Amino acid sequence: IEQGADFIEPDLVMTKDRVLVARHENEISGTTDVAARPEFAARKATKAIDGQNYTGWFTEDFTLAELKTLRARERLPDLRPQNRAYDGQFDVPTFDEVLALARARGVGVYPEIKHGAYFARIGLAMEPVLLATLRRAGLTRKANKVFIQSFEVGNLQRLRMATKLRLVQLIDGSGHPADRPDLPIGNMVTPAGLAEIARYADAIGVTKTLIVPRDG
Repeated sequence: IEQGADFIEPDLVMTKDRVLVARHENEISGTTDVAARPEFAARKATKAIDGQNYTGWFTEDFTLAELKTLRARERLPDLRPQNRAYDGQFDVPTFDEVLALARARGVGVYPEIKHGAYFARIGLAMEPVLLATLRRAGLTRKANKVFIQSFEVGNLQRLRMATKLRLVQLIDGSGHPADRPDLPIGNMVTPAGLAEIARYADAIGVTKTLIVPRDG
């Protein structure tokens, strides 16, 4: 914010007791010190998420109170070594806390729903909690400084029926949305595919290689 950012862009996942927290993934061994906490050693698990197996510790197996005992770490220390100076200084923020910071500093929020279909399958649907959290903050109108984004399709379609807030369909460079194995990325960026997205989303957010192809 001090560098001039207009929005905070938190990736959101869910706790066991249905609180949205800001982590890049629900597997948190890379973004917290959970692996060094013996009291949580027994919760290490292997799970299939969006077609891939991951081994580690997962937010949906922790209450918010338990997560708050952990300390945050830089996820990619080799890529962002300067951020290692902040390792251990902060806890895992809730989306409520992110909204409070945004309100206090006069910036918007641009949350991304991570693994929405996976969380729905395990009984922790994220979208109703997201909208309830935004409502508590007084953020319900299209004019509010809020964009809700997702790489999945179904959750954005459901959100379109439940909110006037602006929605953004994220589009990767290959593969398909996790909840739509029948929908190749290439089809999404055709004129017909974009017209379909326009029925439920206000914008798209695409990987740069779809706009500026790169060679070797």
